[in-house]
Amino acid sequence: MLYYAITFLVIALIAAVFGFGGIASASAGIAQILFFVFIALFVISLIARAVRG
Repeated sequence: MLYYAITFLVIALIAAVFGFGGIASASAGIAQILFFVFIALFVISLIARAVRG
């Protein structure tokens, strides 16, 4: 999941350098959503592991 977030971030940066604003903003939005999903799943797994012992 984090790999995909970083991939979309790199795509957004490359698109921004070449002047493709629409593609850059869409890729940055997708990267942001994937990053927050990754963080949420990571926190949930930490809590589940702490509850199990």
